[in-house]
Amino acid sequence: MTKNKTQDILEEVYHKLFSRFGKQHWWPAQTQFEVIAGAILTQNTNWGNVEKAITNLKKKNLLKPRRIKEAPINTLAKLIRPSGYYNVKAKRIKNFIDFLFREYHGSLKNMFEDDYLKLRAKLLNVKGIGLETADSILLYAGEKPIFVVDAYTRRALLRHNLIEKAATYSQIQNLFMDNLSCEVKLFNEYHALFVKLAKTFCKKVPQCHICPLKEINREIKHSCDSCGKKLEKPIERYILKIELYASPEVEFTKEDFKKDAQKQIRELIEQMKDMDPKQLEEDVHVFYKLTLCRRCRDTFLQRIKNKEFV
Repeated sequence: MTKNKTQDILEEVYHKLFSRFGKQHWWPAQTQFEVIAGAILTQNTNWGNVEKAITNLKKKNLLKPRRIKEAPINTLAKLIRPSGYYNVKAKRIKNFIDFLFREYHGSLKNMFEDDYLKLRAKLLNVKGIGLETADSILLYAGEKPIFVVDAYTRRALLRHNLIEKAATYSQIQNLFMDNLSCEVKLFNEYHALFVKLAKTFCKKVPQCHICPLKEINREIKHSCDSCGKKLEKPIERYILKIELYASPEVEFTKEDFKKDAQKQIRELIEQMKDMDPKQLEEDVHVFYKLTLCRRCRDTFLQRIKNKEFV
């Protein structure tokens, strides 16, 4: 499928959703820091629970970086209890605050004046901030042109055959950023519309017969993660087994993998940050799927046979 065809489909999806639901006015927050706190609190819970936690913080006048910095972590945890995993999330909020004061002297203004791709990399190094959380902070609090991918987005795209089940966060994000205008308002509204769709029609038990996207069921084919070749035939994959640990630090060299493949694997590791600690055993085995063309697949198989890498 050509880029223009992909663009046409994505634009059609957007217009159908916007025609049905209209403007979503998302993210519902009064300040940048409220957005950031909400982005961390919404991990593994629904927005209703986040609102309760945010309300508790507002009542204690704690929705300010310095106030959070000065507040005992036990007090913070108690206030955000409605959001679930409150002890873990209290630590994650504190981790962000430590980062903010260490790198930007506590100033959100200074933070968002930094190059947003460099800032993204820094945010991903903060313990407890993964890809979705970092991108939510950048898009909604910092108004930076980056597309946010969440479970709602993935669910809707999968059900309409616009992505494959094995698609990574980066692949889904690039699908939008490579084929649409990189505009903050567009990415903001598009993501919010997917959330609305998932809550209204594309639920766990879907209501497909009345879904505004019911006529869209087309396949957007992907390219090889290694060489970049467009895959017109059925996609073939080779499954690489990667052994990760609770605090995974894995190094790959250019001799081991092509550059694009390295990037995909590194981003998979970053996604581990959004997992709840209870989900992480001391020894974690993750099976990661690379999308490969026949030539690259055969090359990888041969190199494994020759024990060039594990």
